[in-house]
Amino acid sequence: MKHLFFLKCAVIFILNLASVSYAEVYSEHWQKEAFKVDVVKITQPQNLRLFLNDAKTHQPLHTFAAVQKQLKSCEKLLFAMNAGMYHSDYSTVGLYIESSQQKQKLNRVKQGFGNFHIQPNGVLAWNQNKSLITTTDDYVKLKFNADYATQSGPMLVINGKINPQFLEHSDSFKTRNGVGIKDQTLYFVISDKAVSFYQFAQFFKQELNVQNALYLDGSISSAYIPQLKRADSDFNLGPMIAYIDQQNCQKD
Repeated sequence: MKHLFFLKCAVIFILNLASVSYAEVYSEHWQKEAFKVDVVKITQPQNLRLFLNDAKTHQPLHTFAAVQKQLKSCEKLLFAMNAGMYHSDYSTVGLYIESSQQKQKLNRVKQGFGNFHIQPNGVLAWNQNKSLITTTDDYVKLKFNADYATQSGPMLVINGKINPQFLEHSDSFKTRNGVGIKDQTLYFVISDKAVSFYQFAQFFKQELNVQNALYLDGSISSAYIPQLKRADSDFNLGPMIAYIDQQNCQKD
């Protein structure tokens, strides 16, 4: 079943369904048989920010609605997604940089419980000039000057290949979300139904043809994609990534 949209429609890559663009945010429902995902393509990463705590109270924001309240009156939230793993107090498990300030250092522990420690894990980082997704070990070598960065794991795709840790016939299925990069374009993906690590990574590799992709989380996976009438609010979240439209803000 195709969903048609009448809001600045544009086909962004050859998938099954119509896609929607708005202020440099391109979103799409994608379905092939039982596999269903929502995809958001970001070509202007300098408009992306990370959010974790309230600027005044320093308490966790938890929700996309709370992120919206952190914005200036002239700014508009066009997309948001949970952006990495966190502890019970909502502090991040790994590296977290917000507005050029490192709030949590890089986690280089290779053995431990949970998906974060499936090797290799990795980092999504960007500044005004460049975006990258890379393994944690490679991130150390790059000495990248990040405006924003979040560490998560495992890597889904590494240099064009699916993480060899994943089993093609695994019976571990969860709702999952992640992000891939191809030629400085970021692709944020969230599944509508439970999928395996391998199935999720395969989508990034085969359908999006990304060079690298990073798993952000599972089970609590949430997204705000108004163009697709999606506004998940079932879980309290830790770090969140958001695309902010500033077109109505006056320049000094």
